[in-house]
Amino acid sequence: MALAGCWRIALYKNVTRPRVYLRCPVVFGRACPVRPVCSRPAPGFEDTIFALSSGRGRCGVAVVRVSGPDATGAVRALTGLKRALIPRTALLRNITHPASKELLDRGLVLWFPGPHSFTGEDSAEFHIHGGPAVINGVLQALGSLPGLRPAEAGEFTRRAFHAGKLDLTEVEGLGDLIHAETEAQRRQALRQMAGDLGRLYNDWSQHLKHCLAHVEAFIDFSEGELIEDGVLNQVDTAVSKLQVEIQTHLSDERRGERLRSGVHVVIAGSTNAGKSSLFNLLCQRPAAIVSPIAGTTRDVVETPLDIGGFPVLLSDTAGLRETDDSVEREGVQRALKRVEVADLTLVVVDSTQLPQEPRMVPGFLNDYLNNVLPKKMEQGHVQQCLLIINKSDLLPNEHMSIIQRALSDAFTAAAVSILSCSTGAGLTDFLKMLQERVKTMCADPLVGSPSLTQTRHRTNLQKSIEALSQYHKYRDVDLALAAEGLRLGLTCLGRITGKVGTEEILDVIFRDFCIGK
Repeated sequence: MALAGCWRIALYKNVTRPRVYLRCPVVFGRACPVRPVCSRPAPGFEDTIFALSSGRGRCGVAVVRVSGPDATGAVRALTGLKRALIPRTALLRNITHPASKELLDRGLVLWFPGPHSFTGEDSAEFHIHGGPAVINGVLQALGSLPGLRPAEAGEFTRRAFHAGKLDLTEVEGLGDLIHAETEAQRRQALRQMAGDLGRLYNDWSQHLKHCLAHVEAFIDFSEGELIEDGVLNQVDTAVSKLQVEIQTHLSDERRGERLRSGVHVVIAGSTNAGKSSLFNLLCQRPAAIVSPIAGTTRDVVETPLDIGGFPVLLSDTAGLRETDDSVEREGVQRALKRVEVADLTLVVVDSTQLPQEPRMVPGFLNDYLNNVLPKKMEQGHVQQCLLIINKSDLLPNEHMSIIQRALSDAFTAAAVSILSCSTGAGLTDFLKMLQERVKTMCADPLVGSPSLTQTRHRTNLQKSIEALSQYHKYRDVDLALAAEGLRLGLTCLGRITGKVGTEEILDVIFRDFCIGK
């Protein structure tokens, strides 16, 4: 399969053996005379599809979209229009059933001739009243026309992709925009849908194409001294620079992926420390059972939250302790597993369990963290932790002030917040600290280079770096194998934007789209 439309395959011969190379049409300003590759064309869409593109349920206005070669006939059949359709102009028309001529509704009709439409095909939209009976009537009328069928999930966007209106990163951005629940998710999705991420990967692809063209030209023409000196040194520099840029892009601590799926925040600690009370306080509803009986929470309780515009998946877990109860023991094991995979852990401490001597408090809290976060303490990941001293209302103000001074002087393992889930004291400062931590973990989606948002992006970028390493490995051994490394790296980049090898992942990408989009 060709890497892109501009590539050629040519058969070159040297004194030893024939070789087959990918060939760029322009090498040092000269057009390549070889024939283009016969790549598989984009699939033709002979059917005309239709679907409700606005949300289900009663609403003021619903939008029914039609796309395909018979879209013009569908408009004429339902509206009775005889004159030429005016592109992108709203017409108020009676919408009738093509067979019975029964009036279904009176609404707006818009016409978008291809290729200047979302799908690249002739398209139309019926803006009708949003009652279920009206919507069903219009959909049934369209379904009665020959050559029309209901659209599958994501089929309009899939046609836009095959028409070259969107690359795969923009398609994924559109899907993320549809599912965005917070302001930060919306900003990131809009930036990706606008093509920022795709342009970054396409720029890397263009640089890599030039490098590959130079290497292959050197292979074929260096003996005739048609290639200027230092060409391979220029390629070495460009490839190394590209490796650094891709590695920097990968070393983002999964900010874009966290923002897309939500920061996983886990509440952990010993029994009766107030974990479920904190969970309910953050949820602003009684989502978890609160009881003075130790070991009430047995399973993991989850809820999605919007913290300062950033998505959070908050989990309440069982209290960590040794127990003979098999059910509670299973809950403790699940709690420990959630802590291991958490992006941020809220470690809750009962203030009444702190030592009476303030100087002993920091050591006690360090031991407490070691019990709750044993593996993270070993790996040095305790910075992804907020230590919460709860039930501050049960201690005298003087004692809490002494504890605060002792912590500020000696305790540096994690950020500390003192609050009372019962009275709400200290909640504002805690929420500010939590919001800042979540914001840091996700970063501002509008600042800096666009973040990668999909696991498949990360996988293909890692493979691309490995392929570029092959270039350096074989550069002084076999230049043909070195060129193959560049080609593989280019292929991996192309898979991200949809230039090559996309058929096996299209169903995965489009299956999460709603019908009508």
